[in-house]
Amino acid sequence: MSSTVSPHLSRLVQNMQESSTLRMAQLSRDLSAQGHHVINLSIGEPDFTTPKHICEAAKKALDEGYTKYTPVPGLPELRQAIVTKFKRDNDLEFDINQIVVSNGAKQTIANLSLALLDPGDEAILFSPYWVSYFEIVRMTGATPVPVYAGVEQDFKVQPDQLEAAITDKTRFVLFSSPCNPTGSVYTREELEALAAVVARHEGVYIISDEIYEYINFTDRHVSIGSLPSVKDRTITVNGFAKGFAMTGWRLGYMGAPPEIAKACAKIQGQFTSGASAFGQKAAAHALLSDLGPTREMCAAFRHRREVCYELLSKIEGMKVNYPQGAFYFFPDISAFFGKTDGETVIENSDDFCEYLLHNAHVGTVAGTGFGAPNCFRLSYAASEEELREAIERIGNALARLK
Repeated sequence: MSSTVSPHLSRLVQNMQESSTLRMAQLSRDLSAQGHHVINLSIGEPDFTTPKHICEAAKKALDEGYTKYTPVPGLPELRQAIVTKFKRDNDLEFDINQIVVSNGAKQTIANLSLALLDPGDEAILFSPYWVSYFEIVRMTGATPVPVYAGVEQDFKVQPDQLEAAITDKTRFVLFSSPCNPTGSVYTREELEALAAVVARHEGVYIISDEIYEYINFTDRHVSIGSLPSVKDRTITVNGFAKGFAMTGWRLGYMGAPPEIAKACAKIQGQFTSGASAFGQKAAAHALLSDLGPTREMCAAFRHRREVCYELLSKIEGMKVNYPQGAFYFFPDISAFFGKTDGETVIENSDDFCEYLLHNAHVGTVAGTGFGAPNCFRLSYAASEEELREAIERIGNALARLK
């Protein structure tokens, strides 16, 4: 008879938190498998398919034999397309040797953290932050330093908050705009004020995650790296998942100072090497061809924002901001803490989301993993019909709490 011996697992993996978004998505699928009609608004994935012309470019690349290993930092044609895109859309000047293509923007951020952080260093995270930022920084042995802005600030960190958080151990400031999870978008004036703070601290970099750039409801997306005061100390991260509905293609990229780009390529060379060849060919085509489908997706998300804002704002006790980008709402639901339906007591946002899942059959994500335990995230990457039904269910379930 054989016996099973539990493996010794590293302290790193034992201390690592599971991604809260992936956890809730799985719980939603599990409940659906039991026969319940679950509306899953937990995952950050466009509900559109990749535009046809991009898929056709991938098929063409396969037919042309693009099935081999690629250079670690990316195919030259994709990196050149990214240089063109950065100049065209973001007023950013890069050479091809400053571009690194990775297997998703998540890997780009991991590469940067490994390249720039040592144990004992600090990385400032604008909070609420995307769930993986915190754990990626912790994996390096560095300390994540959240700087929090609540719904009353439209979830935007102010310059004096940033100034107070910077120490001689700070290596970089990391944030997203448009933001996951809040949908907030920093204006040019707000970015200029933040850049002025960083510019006063030599050796501190900015990592600007702009993956939601094309889902922006303001007049124009502004990249902080285009501001003269910090252009040489800004790494701009982007990718294809959100704006092109290419989540499963796993393609991200960055523009960075040459030595940082070289360091990230060195790290990636030991982990995954280059991204898929035919995917990169299609990605280059995506950047340089018709952006019409991307604009249509953005328009659809804008309409859904209006629908959700109207409906969520009617739920008593829920504080809702008016997001300017991405496809999320991030309401403050602290007014429900301590309430009960007679069986379940809502003590925190985790309880709140579990309650909605089991009592409304709507999958959402607690704000705890985003550094905002008074909030929860709801994705509106779903049909208008599903969104209306989901929010009605949420309202009915919350009305039972006393």
